[in-house]
Amino acid sequence: MLFMGLMSLDRPDDYGRLSDEKLLIKVANGDQEAFRQLYQNTDRTMYSFILSIVKNPQDAEEIMQEVFLKIWTSAKSYKSQGKPLAWMFTIARNLCYMKFRDQKHDSDVTIDDLMGVEAGEVCQEIEMAADKMVLLAALQILKEEEREIVLLHTSGGLKHREIAASLNIPLATALSKYNRAMKKMENYLREE
Repeated sequence: MLFMGLMSLDRPDDYGRLSDEKLLIKVANGDQEAFRQLYQNTDRTMYSFILSIVKNPQDAEEIMQEVFLKIWTSAKSYKSQGKPLAWMFTIARNLCYMKFRDQKHDSDVTIDDLMGVEAGEVCQEIEMAADKMVLLAALQILKEEEREIVLLHTSGGLKHREIAASLNIPLATALSKYNRAMKKMENYLREE
């Protein structure tokens, strides 16, 4: 795929110093090195954001590739606003919703997946699937923005101020929504 090949290019140190805004402008002009640096700067955040919506790692990886391909092909349509990550999140959100329309989400572990596995391994697979289902259920009780904040912080490793900036909300709001979401999940898991 286009951007996977770009990841192996050597990069000048100057690109690492550019803001995502400037990199995106260079991407609009076909600069592959700027695209590679933009990917490197935003891949973890983007993956966490997508995962917060689709809740399936394989789907998140697939959509992430589509997002960066769309960024590469649509960079010229970006209007400089100082918020390139918000523009990228909009692309990601739209592609996630298109994915939802195109497929039904089935269980990650099917009977076919378990066939041919020894009894001890089946139990472990079922336990892991049950734990995952409980965690996904706990995430489901959260509002979409709360879920995004929790996953961006826990999976993406973003600091709360980075989350606030990327979602275009005040830091205090990001912190309170995170704390409220964690309490909701804790109460839900305690009841389960």
